[in-house]
Amino acid sequence: MSAQYFAQVDENNIVINVHVVSSEFMAENPERYPGKWIETFFDTPGHTYAGVGFKWNETTSDFEAPPAPKQINYEL
Repeated sequence: MSAQYFAQVDENNIVINVHVVSSEFMAENPERYPGKWIETFFDTPGHTYAGVGFKWNETTSDFEAPPAPKQINYEL
């Protein structure tokens, strides 16, 4: 049984949690993993590793990073 990575998404498909756990353990303990969990891949070409704030895109079956915050340029 090897470790897998799973992201929990809310009703808007935004990642709210990421856990390292086997799919077998999750299936055996559903009370510990409520809601929607999607496997995410670490260091796998063609897959984006999910982080909190990322969005699950059902069309591409991949996670999308949140937009970068705008930088403010302060001139003195």
